[in-house]
Amino acid sequence: MRMPRDLHPVAWWAWAVGIAVAASCTTNPFLLGLLLAAVSLVVLTCRSDQPWARSFRLYVWIGVIVVAVRILFRVLLGGDTPGHVLFTLPTIDLPDVAAGISLLGPFTREELLAALYEGMRLAAIIIAVGAANALANPKRLMKSLPPALYEIGTAMTVAINVVPQLADSARRIRAAQELRGGPTGRFRRIRGARRLLVPILEDSFDRSLALAAGMDARGYGRVGELTAQQRRRTGALMIGGLLGVCVGVYAFLDATAPRLLALPMLAGGMALALVGFVSAGRRVQRTRYRPDRWRVPEVVVALCGIGAGAVVWALGRADVDTAHPGVLVVPALTVPAVLGVLLAVVPVWAAPPPPTAQDPGAAPAPSPEPAREVAA
Repeated sequence: MRMPRDLHPVAWWAWAVGIAVAASCTTNPFLLGLLLAAVSLVVLTCRSDQPWARSFRLYVWIGVIVVAVRILFRVLLGGDTPGHVLFTLPTIDLPDVAAGISLLGPFTREELLAALYEGMRLAAIIIAVGAANALANPKRLMKSLPPALYEIGTAMTVAINVVPQLADSARRIRAAQELRGGPTGRFRRIRGARRLLVPILEDSFDRSLALAAGMDARGYGRVGELTAQQRRRTGALMIGGLLGVCVGVYAFLDATAPRLLALPMLAGGMALALVGFVSAGRRVQRTRYRPDRWRVPEVVVALCGIGAGAVVWALGRADVDTAHPGVLVVPALTVPAVLGVLLAVVPVWAAPPPPTAQDPGAAPAPSPEPAREVAA
């Protein structure tokens, strides 16, 4: 029997990034639906009972809103796509400044399907990010980042923790108002949403002050002793590496660019950036209490997400009709595509059960390795 423990947060983010890549490489609604079902199953099975785990529903609603807005914009802006007209709205011709653009007009079934496919793709990417946010502990994610990304990681952790904190604040404040005899029921809650706004903002402000005080007490913002020459060298390495990576990626994507600017420039830029990261990490000195370790479940979870993304990416190059079906035919599915997408479900069995508040023995055991890296 596996002991409950938290999976490494980077493993969950690697899995989610792979799912997002897979979603961005296809507009097949059946594949996108399978991806969404797989992500939802993993979240419902592997999430803990911590406050950030309740934020997944918000990302699902954001995805639904994205699909609806995408369809509404297609109705508003209209189009010249011929096909089966579903309904016709009065056409509004814009002035000569926006020649060729008209609002409303006939709306066809083909335009509806095109908007639905594009909206589902963007919604799947958003929900994949929400899954990582619901599965990974943001505080443990921050301490897992390398020292060079210490300040950026702190800002990103605070940013991605906003939605879970707002969800937790709304839940607690709504429960308190119901205990005081506030409105109950779905429609009454919607009408009473204005009563939630000020308490939620006040609670968020109090949490921000508490977070700032805690970070200040723990020495966040301190830097090591580096000379001006070392700072200039580190900045030059980082900028040079960034330029090399940008040129290499552009040349890799542009078939007309010289091949000398593709992989060699990309590899050189990454090498310079790596040296710059090592040099930048010397100015941050921090300790890690109970450092997270990569084990077999972490590797399996990360590889499943990356594998799903790689399979769908390869499908987009080898079988364009399946990855990007038109709106005039029924989207097709192939066995390799389905099996590649189903790799995203493997964490249901590979990931250890999450610890819960009712399981006092689920606390992570101290790592036998001493803390090697310390940031204050």
